[in-house]
Amino acid sequence: MHLPDWLVRAAPRYARIALGASFLSGIASRFGLWGKDVGYGSFEAFERYTAEVNAFMPRATIPFLAWAATIAELGLGVALVLGLWPRAMSLASAALLAMFGLAMAVSLGIKSPLDYSVFSASAAALLLAVGHPGTEHP
Repeated sequence: MHLPDWLVRAAPRYARIALGASFLSGIASRFGLWGKDVGYGSFEAFERYTAEVNAFMPRATIPFLAWAATIAELGLGVALVLGLWPRAMSLASAALLAMFGLAMAVSLGIKSPLDYSVFSASAAALLLAVGHPGTEHP
């Protein structure tokens, strides 16, 4: 099946912006920007979730992990939305999401990362990073 050229060119941009916006939306949630009763609603709630997902980690590492994830997601989200270093940012996003999915699977069971499409997002980011023949790279 032959897809229209405009669609082939738009698909990587769509994936890049959607992935970046998802990272930024998660950050907005953990700082209560979507509302106190929406998503995490506060950074404290996000830290509690970080502890659940990383149940195998020492409790003392949780604040660092929560802030490290937040900083990584902020940088990746902004860079992806703006189209900066798309290959490197997509590859880093794929790795971050894969680590998150594995941590979820270990701590919460495999159903959790599957239900939240973490591995799907990681795979999409990896496809975005490697591109494919016949398309311009994002």
